[in-house]
Amino acid sequence: MTLSETQASRQARPGRLLFATLVLATMMGPMALQMFFPAVPGVKTGLGVADALGQLTVSLPLFVMAFLTLAYGSLSDRLGRRPVLIGGILLFAAGSALSAAADTIWLLLAGRCVQAAGGACGVALARAIVRDVYGTDRLAKTIAYLTMAFALGPMLSVPLGGWLVAGYGWRSVLVFAALAGLVIALCVFLAVAESHPPAARRPGGGAAGLARDYGALLRNLRLQAFVWQSGATSGAFFVAAPASAIVMIDYLGYSPEAYGFWFPLFPAGFLLGNFAAGRLSGRVPVETMVLAGSLLQPATVGAFALFAAAGALTPWTIFLPAFFITFANGIGLSSAQAGAIRLAGDRAGTAAGIGSFMQLFCGALFAQLFGLLADGTAGPLVLVLGLTSALGLVAGVAAFALRDRPSLRR
Repeated sequence: MTLSETQASRQARPGRLLFATLVLATMMGPMALQMFFPAVPGVKTGLGVADALGQLTVSLPLFVMAFLTLAYGSLSDRLGRRPVLIGGILLFAAGSALSAAADTIWLLLAGRCVQAAGGACGVALARAIVRDVYGTDRLAKTIAYLTMAFALGPMLSVPLGGWLVAGYGWRSVLVFAALAGLVIALCVFLAVAESHPPAARRPGGGAAGLARDYGALLRNLRLQAFVWQSGATSGAFFVAAPASAIVMIDYLGYSPEAYGFWFPLFPAGFLLGNFAAGRLSGRVPVETMVLAGSLLQPATVGAFALFAAAGALTPWTIFLPAFFITFANGIGLSSAQAGAIRLAGDRAGTAAGIGSFMQLFCGALFAQLFGLLADGTAGPLVLVLGLTSALGLVAGVAAFALRDRPSLRR
């Protein structure tokens, strides 16, 4: 049996190897961004730069990754998933190597942006491949489990980065990322066959064709509702985790160790929410799960606001609402992503790119808004969570109300 025949056989019977490879491709970019957090102090010392430039090595790549997800999805609709995914991963490895060799902050920033540009491919394309391989019937379930596995990345990346920096210096994080990129590219080459054959691809058309695809998707109100709901959900998640540290440590006076003890309730809620979405998939429509998550989150934020207004904040009254907020995120986010991709027809890659962009961009936007408003009290956290919950509720209700609207055609 030839290599191409082996890949086609694996593609016809999707299993654990394919799913594990897609998880690695999805986690690659975000993990590399967050693994670098412990390296920033070493960068500032080693390259002799100010705090603002040091922090730019974290914030600038996040925005690059967000915007590049838009390009990868549409490119894969025209060129196929496999070559675009492998090319993106190799670009990620090259950017990581360039960053590791950087002797100035400007070369490091350039390398980090190239790394982020490559890392965006997995975030966007894994969901499109899931749609191709598993079909619309299993789409919501598989994306829920993919998102559940993806949530483990932030839990592992910062401790791993800290261990590497402590033992081998800040450049070791980038060397590790470069080697990981090469390994993941090899895994994709061996385990992922082309899931979007030429007959199913969008015709070319360059920039005008890309604009037509995005225009067709963004004119669909139902798809807009799904992607706005996923963006609002991500905003709440990106804000709640770091903001709770400020409230608990700076405002209430607890130690960082105490915060670390309670913090696992954040990922636990998100993991269980995605697990519930996966188990309910096929029995409960995605629109209903999106609506459920959109209703649960503002109800929980309202309870947290009452605790804050009454001066009754304790670890219990911070982290129990946080658990249910992230549980609502887990139910709503994966379901909204599945709903958007399912609607898109042969533009599934483009829809996956839009969903990934909204997830990353809204997360960064609301996190930055909280940073501007933060004053050491719970007030800014309540305000920003209220904004994300209101946006998510409007989008979730709209997705449910428009559930009988048709999908897009070719």
